[in-house]
Amino acid sequence: MNMITNVRIAGKGEQAVVLSHGYGGSQSTWDHVVPHLSQMYRLLLFDWNFEGAVDASKYSSFTAFADALIALIDRLKLKGTVFLGHSMSGMIGCIASVKRPDLFSHLGVVLCFPLRYLNSDDYYGGFERAEIDDVLSNIEFNFDAWAENFIVLVIGADDPISVDKLGRSFKSMRSEIALALAKTIFLGDMRHTLDKVEVPCTVIQVSNDFVAPVSVGRYMQNRIKGKATLEMIDSDGHFPHLTVPHKLLEILDRVMVSNKPLHG
Repeated sequence: MNMITNVRIAGKGEQAVVLSHGYGGSQSTWDHVVPHLSQMYRLLLFDWNFEGAVDASKYSSFTAFADALIALIDRLKLKGTVFLGHSMSGMIGCIASVKRPDLFSHLGVVLCFPLRYLNSDDYYGGFERAEIDDVLSNIEFNFDAWAENFIVLVIGADDPISVDKLGRSFKSMRSEIALALAKTIFLGDMRHTLDKVEVPCTVIQVSNDFVAPVSVGRYMQNRIKGKATLEMIDSDGHFPHLTVPHKLLEILDRVMVSNKPLHG
């Protein structure tokens, strides 16, 4: 079975925009921004296959995700797309743009993703190894309880609708895939990829996101080879497209118009 499922197109604009969700999510996490964006752009939405009969070993590298993304865009004959990737999908988009820069326009948009979770002498990712080992142990042996706690942390207990929506998506993950992908995310180090990214990027960062500290956004801005800008959303959590979609749309409207992306 393919790593990508439930592909759909929304909107009829000339410019193609790819919306790619993160770990445990689904395309439903974009529901608050799709109505607005679809008035101006042709949106490509899909689900990463976290629950189907896919070999879990494929999830040990973001390269497999990037290859699946490239294959989908090629199949749909899109060029010069704008890519909006949340969390781990931000890195997937970066890898895909290195492999096939022709598929992406002069505007690349990535959202709230960590390059490396582990702290080191020259880098602050936000977590020590013991903390990550504890996270992985919880995912392996008590995933539902871990997911419930994690979702409240990244969304906030005062938004029960979003908590419920994301919770249903998380709990549909196959256990082997949830653990394999978590290891890729929490133990990986993708900083070296930024030196190869030539497609200009807008990095969108939430001011208080315990998953991706502000220092990560600044690091990305300085390390990406192409033109990179950093946009801040004054809010809490890791899912601004769920919790403060109006703030995200304000940035997208301004950035996409000012950069005049190429048509797909």
